[in-house]
Amino acid sequence: MADDKYGEFEEVIDESKQGPVVPGSPDTGFVRVRLPRKGELIGIIIQRYGGNRMDVKSSDGKSRNCRVPGRFKRSLWLRPNDFVLITPWVDDDEKGDVIFKYQGGQINLLRKKGLLDNLSSGF
Repeated sequence: MADDKYGEFEEVIDESKQGPVVPGSPDTGFVRVRLPRKGELIGIIIQRYGGNRMDVKSSDGKSRNCRVPGRFKRSLWLRPNDFVLITPWVDDDEKGDVIFKYQGGQINLLRKKGLLDNLSSGF
């Protein structure tokens, strides 16, 4: 009788992979992407310097020395060739802060929208 309380559930199966479909995965076609707002740029990590510093090539063509702010240090694990969202400093345009890391499905969607055309030319 306890089973009737919640009803019957059915597992959704993708015909091509013969496995359960995970909501939000790139295979489902539904991906949410954070787009750059005013004052934010998309960049790719070129080199890690150590600590929380790294060299990032941004979508406006500049190479910036970026850091990870303290509130994101434990939540962002960054490596070279990762796509990130940065905010340039107001005082010094050669520096910036990394505020977001893009995942695989999000990067594909950014490529489709044409937001990574400036970055892909060098890699």
